[in-house]
Amino acid sequence: MLSIEMIRHDPDYVLQALELRGETPPITQILSIDEKRRSFIAQGDILKAKRNQVSKDIGQSKGAKQQLVEEMRKVGEEISTIDQEVKLIQEELNSLLLGLPNLPKSAVPEGLDESSNVIVKTWGDPKSFTFAPLPHWELAEKLGILDLQRGANISGSRFFVLVGKGAKLERALTNFMLEIHTSQHDYCEVQVPTLVRREIMLGSGNLPKFGDNLYHDEEDDLWLIPTSEVPLTGMHNGEILQPGVLPLKYVALTPCFRREKTAAGRDTRGIKRVHQFNKVEMYKFCIPETSENELITLVENAETICKLLELPYRVQKLCTGELGFSSSMSYDLEMWAPGCEEWLEVSSCSNCTDFQARRSNIRYRSKQGGPTAFVHTLNGSGLALPRVLISLLENGQQEDGSVIIPEALRPYTGFDIIDLP
Repeated sequence: MLSIEMIRHDPDYVLQALELRGETPPITQILSIDEKRRSFIAQGDILKAKRNQVSKDIGQSKGAKQQLVEEMRKVGEEISTIDQEVKLIQEELNSLLLGLPNLPKSAVPEGLDESSNVIVKTWGDPKSFTFAPLPHWELAEKLGILDLQRGANISGSRFFVLVGKGAKLERALTNFMLEIHTSQHDYCEVQVPTLVRREIMLGSGNLPKFGDNLYHDEEDDLWLIPTSEVPLTGMHNGEILQPGVLPLKYVALTPCFRREKTAAGRDTRGIKRVHQFNKVEMYKFCIPETSENELITLVENAETICKLLELPYRVQKLCTGELGFSSSMSYDLEMWAPGCEEWLEVSSCSNCTDFQARRSNIRYRSKQGGPTAFVHTLNGSGLALPRVLISLLENGQQEDGSVIIPEALRPYTGFDIIDLP
């Protein structure tokens, strides 16, 4: 959530920054409501001071107390009316503020679509084949490790079943990623719920804007997570972190659930865009002064996985119009998939500054007994499946239809090749 103080202090800056994202924010309406709220609060403060004085006069009066008691009763009624009005106005203001995305940092390229993203790094050369490489949906079904039809029979379109070495390959990938991030990158592994309360979904920035793309249990008002970024943000919801605790670095493996309403009709073949998938997520809480460097190391941690898997990838700095709702700066990592002939996003690493912390009320103290401030939060996939699986299969395919497993992954799979049945 954006600070109302910042909007009040420099509304033109906030307006221009959000317009770079393609937004038309109701800044004038927000300021009008805020002014009305502050006016009522000021009236309430005056009446509360008057009530305190009347109470004092009652205590000191030796006679005619009834008149003072009646006066205090009327003042109390006025205060109650004003407090109720302030509550309603605050709810209206919060509703508007919750709909505003984070402000992009000045270093973010300007632009409204992916054509303005900037490629800042490439690694590895796309493999040259002596044969026409197959897309993963053909390759994996021939190998007997992917069953799209049974996935559809069980749950409908955009679901799939991994079979035999396919299931083991995905399990190996997640174990491999978790091991690298915990043993080499110093993340603390956690297991988190995949159903969260509305408050937690609000804190991460997924509600109210993206409610239509989320799966919801209405009876208990619990929401299936679209990414473990959501419960990881909620790890310290409402807390004040004490001196010396930060930075905190978590990594989690969870299933992710997305209705994909905004992507209707796109990427319908294979397992590139599905309703349920697994993802290893990296998450950081840090002090504001270090968040830019923490973003750099977050990207590097994701890159390590790509390199160890020997899969060609590139890093893009996202433009203003491509930033996620909570992000102030993001880098996407994309792996090359020769069968699909496209770059597949396998990680988006973002600095969310204090945006999620304000919504979740997560603060810290820099010294014992000192004032509190909001932490900065960062998140990034480390990495997302099944797109890594797609790239691995398509890059590792051989002319005879088999797939070679990257050397770093073999201790986790227990096999170095997937042969045709």
